[in-house]
Amino acid sequence: MAAPRPGRAVRGSSTGRPLMAALDLFGRRWNLRIVWELRDGPVGFRALQERCDNMSSSVLRQRLTELLDAAVVEQLPDATYALTELGHSARRALRPLVRWSEEWAATLSPADSEDTR
Repeated sequence: MAAPRPGRAVRGSSTGRPLMAALDLFGRRWNLRIVWELRDGPVGFRALQERCDNMSSSVLRQRLTELLDAAVVEQLPDATYALTELGHSARRALRPLVRWSEEWAATLSPADSEDTR
């Protein structure tokens, strides 16, 4: 399957709206995880594979190809992968979701503790 692009129909939408293309791109399994694992700087293929719970090399290659095509990730001359400026922008856009998920976890934690008594 080709990488989602704004202006083209994507899974779940024929409009080509940029938001729908972004949701398709980041909704694909492992893509957000790859962006997350590249947040601190360039990582080689094998190290990235290990950070992503040893996903299969064929899936990692496919996901990296999609993210490269989407200009979210770049391959550096030393063969490591890094976020582009657009990739860093996506990571920054995820910060509110990270904060929300921490709130959510804190809210659910007391209920989970009571259930185990």
